[in-house]
Amino acid sequence: MNEPKQFAGELPAPLVAALRRILRPLIRLLLSHGIRFQTFCDLVKSTYIQVAEEEFRLDSKAQTDSRISLLTGVHRRDVKRLRSESLAVSSLSLQASMSAQLLAMWSGRTEYLDSQSVPLPLPRLVSKGGEHSFEALVRSVSKDFRARVVLDEWLRQGIATLDEQDNVHLAADAFVSPQGIEEKAFYFGQNIHDHLAATVHNLSGVTPPFLERCVYYDKLTAESVKEYERVAKSAGMRALHTVNRHAIELQKQDTGKSDAVYRTNFGIYNFSEVGRGDDTLAE
Repeated sequence: MNEPKQFAGELPAPLVAALRRILRPLIRLLLSHGIRFQTFCDLVKSTYIQVAEEEFRLDSKAQTDSRISLLTGVHRRDVKRLRSESLAVSSLSLQASMSAQLLAMWSGRTEYLDSQSVPLPLPRLVSKGGEHSFEALVRSVSKDFRARVVLDEWLRQGIATLDEQDNVHLAADAFVSPQGIEEKAFYFGQNIHDHLAATVHNLSGVTPPFLERCVYYDKLTAESVKEYERVAKSAGMRALHTVNRHAIELQKQDTGKSDAVYRTNFGIYNFSEVGRGDDTLAE
């Protein structure tokens, strides 16, 4: 059970400064999609209630509207209404998750790689390639989607190509570059959530801390930034492929175990811009 801290007076200035900085790119995204302040407020309000209900329960006691209202500052009437509303469930996470698993397997399992660890072209049909076909690969991950449906979507997004011999080729950057807006939104939510959750864990002083490091430099020319990005992309891709191959073996090893209930996420990012003069957390 989490026990919320109570602040007397003003909130800690460093935390407020950090929150402002975190919100800037998010608000930029909202404005670019025409999502106005009131819509965002409604979303934040419902999320406050959801987190309070799920993560701040008292031991062996039912979470009440009154306590959630006390924790969140949301009016009890709104708490009651929002708790009774069912959240819309989308199949997007299932589709994106399956796509990610396919890419991870094709990019990481030795039977799908050449001597240079580059993903091999796969015959489209089981009748041509057996267990090393694209159709078999899709079936090994999920029986909810037909291989042809997955392939058509990948062809549309540029994730894969189909040659004259009916072999499926994986695009060079498909492993880390989702193309469709739906998948981009899915990874945006998943990856930013996990990165932020790791930093919140570390900021809270819980041990052991999660890995969360960066290489930061300023006062660079545009040419130096391009070189920096080239090195970062090369090193990052090597790290992703190394972790992916090891994770696939661990997943195979853990198949069927009753305590195999954890998920984990490892990511690489790079960002650069012209300094705006607000690159510190000081207000």
